[in-house]
Amino acid sequence: MRVSAVIASLQRCISSILCVFARVFSKYNYWTTGACTGTSTAVLAAGSKVDQNTEQNRTTPTSVNYHFTRKCNYKCGFCFHTAKTSFVLPLEEAKRGLRLLKDSGMEKINFSGGEPFLHDRGEFLGQMVQYCKLDLQLPSVSIVSNGSMIREQWFQKYGDCLDILAISCDSFNEETNQLIGRTQGRKSHLDSLYKIRNWCQQYKVAFKINSVINTFNIDEDMTENIIQLNPVRWKVFQCLLIDGENAGEAALREAERFVISDQQFQEFLDRHSSVSCLVPESNEKMRNSYLILDEYMRFLDCREGRKDPSKSILDVGVKEAICFSGFDEKMFLKRGGKYVWSKGDMKLEW
Repeated sequence: MRVSAVIASLQRCISSILCVFARVFSKYNYWTTGACTGTSTAVLAAGSKVDQNTEQNRTTPTSVNYHFTRKCNYKCGFCFHTAKTSFVLPLEEAKRGLRLLKDSGMEKINFSGGEPFLHDRGEFLGQMVQYCKLDLQLPSVSIVSNGSMIREQWFQKYGDCLDILAISCDSFNEETNQLIGRTQGRKSHLDSLYKIRNWCQQYKVAFKINSVINTFNIDEDMTENIIQLNPVRWKVFQCLLIDGENAGEAALREAERFVISDQQFQEFLDRHSSVSCLVPESNEKMRNSYLILDEYMRFLDCREGRKDPSKSILDVGVKEAICFSGFDEKMFLKRGGKYVWSKGDMKLEW
């Protein structure tokens, strides 16, 4: 009887150990396959056919936003990608990461910051733009900038390789821009905006405007100015809070005073409904619909209202890192994230 009892006890112990291993393996299997696709571990266990489907359904980094620097010469109060570090990858390492993204299916790269023209006076940025267009032959290369550091010589050297240049402008009133922090010293932000618009026309670069709608510009009517500037797209964002960036104890900005309600944002959109190039982005549309790479080439997951980084694509590759991006591809498509983004296909009149 004693022997039987011992054997039964051992069997229970072995069974318990096997259950623990099964749970651990199940969790591991989820994060290495199902996390990228939304496929459950139960389904994944069904067979190799599901594994093949999983490979087919993995997220493709079609459009990527690379914030290669956090440094900026402006102090916009609502900024959600602040100067928490001064790190910038060496150029060759950045190029290696861009190649990895291209090999994984990237079609469009958008360079942002910080202020992307600040580092090395735009030369670092220009070499990446040139590399992406000539070496990687990407269909679309774009930049988002505040415009204050751009010089005509940059267009002369790199303009052929740039498809779209987006300039951030939140108001057509200089005092409002100063209240927001979109200014440096006595420089006129609006003078820079109009000058760059003319350069884009001259050097055949599609011109775009980005505006963040907040408590300081919510009542402004920008219709006449936008129609006059005639951008290919006018992206209108609802001011967004991100913990650790512009909200919370560890943040470098306090953006709570800039926040507007969904109703206020809709009223602004209604006021500008006659502007055909307007592309609205509410907090809901914006939060998880961008593939964002930080200065270390880590994807940033914003699903919890903060930026949780993946491992760098330089260390683990795109396929693994993108599983932790929090990217909502359906929302990306819903907000019009994929559009005619190569200037050669826009049929613009220069």
